[in-house]
Amino acid sequence: MPEPMNLDRMRHSACRCLRSKEMFIDAEPDPRIPSGSSGIFWCIHTQNCLGPDGQVAEPASCTPGRGCYDPV
Repeated sequence: MPEPMNLDRMRHSACRCLRSKEMFIDAEPDPRIPSGSSGIFWCIHTQNCLGPDGQVAEPASCTPGRGCYDPV
């Protein structure tokens, strides 16, 4: 099973168009729940899991060099 994505380990700036539900939840972390992301991301251009280029919208894919990438 692949390791959950850890956004803290990303080596590039996040794309300003990438969204995750964690961005909209204002709650204290629960230490009983493993940290990390839900893995559910979307692009603000398309409002779904694919970017305008038809590729998956996720931190590992939304990187410099991708045509729709817009650094924060």
